[in-house]
Amino acid sequence: MTTFLAPSATPLSLQAGVEDEAPYQDVLGMWSDLEAALGLLLAHPAVIQQLPSKVLQMDTWLQELIAHDSDSALYLMFQLAGSSTVGYSASHALVCATLCHIVAGEFKLAAAERNALVHAAFTMNIGMTALQDQLALQRERPSAAQQETIRTHPAEGRNQLQKFGVQDTLWLDVVDLHHINTAAHAPLMQQPPAERLARILATCDRYAAMISPRRNRAGRSVTESVQAVTGPQSKLYEQAGDALIRSVGLFPPGVYVALSTGETAVVLRRTTHIGYPLVATLLDTRKMPLRHPELTTTNGQDLRISHALPSVEVNLQVDHRTMVRLGMYAARFSDNLHQLVSMPGTR
Repeated sequence: MTTFLAPSATPLSLQAGVEDEAPYQDVLGMWSDLEAALGLLLAHPAVIQQLPSKVLQMDTWLQELIAHDSDSALYLMFQLAGSSTVGYSASHALVCATLCHIVAGEFKLAAAERNALVHAAFTMNIGMTALQDQLALQRERPSAAQQETIRTHPAEGRNQLQKFGVQDTLWLDVVDLHHINTAAHAPLMQQPPAERLARILATCDRYAAMISPRRNRAGRSVTESVQAVTGPQSKLYEQAGDALIRSVGLFPPGVYVALSTGETAVVLRRTTHIGYPLVATLLDTRKMPLRHPELTTTNGQDLRISHALPSVEVNLQVDHRTMVRLGMYAARFSDNLHQLVSMPGTR
């Protein structure tokens, strides 16, 4: 077991220096701003001038945030998906777009395909934004009218995007197909582009939807989400699901996990082994909060992850700014961790 940092009253202020405060804060603020901008676009597309250009701007914004530090991006994304039901449509779209961007790199997609995939992820539910937000809050099952809107929203989304100026046929086709439910007759990369991208998007959509809470059910653990896209019943998703797990890890940054010691932790960074991430221990064996988080690598031997936990099982307010800073700081001193590329304001 390797412990990177001992607990301290101010976890990184002495080691990292106060000059890092603004860049760390910028990361969190920019993610919040991006989600807010996406929420406005999805809720009120008719008032957005040059909607395709605005989606392109948000995509550029997303890429910059991930390039600064992909593990911090994943941490914030999973925390958001696991704890928020306010503005669900926007937060879910942002999660899916982030996952699609990362998986596109795993498949080495051409730029045109990668762009169509991520733009479709941002806008796939534009045909039912208000209903999607409503469904996240209502306890009863969807009514017949709601079910019909759900059934037709891919085609409606395509129609709206065309109305608002989207001319990228591949983007439109992926939105139209994103609820694809037919078995594949060829390996993923040998399928027609729109079908291939729709399967990748459908995989990210299902994975993200399972970990996100609703009023009528808690979010599932990431372990259940992994099974949904890689298990024996997941033939629709299998190749894309495998690529997704290779990309984000079995226990991605931002998910809560139970440790073999009986403690509870949150994952902060991936390592070179997809099953052994860097974690911050938050609760002791009695489920009482630690005074300060402790950063530790799991190794499958003296310390391992027993299983992932749904966020509803962790009764704790986590300071995300501190968690992001801890993970970034640790990555500076370990070749085994995913490394920081750059910080906002340092280019």
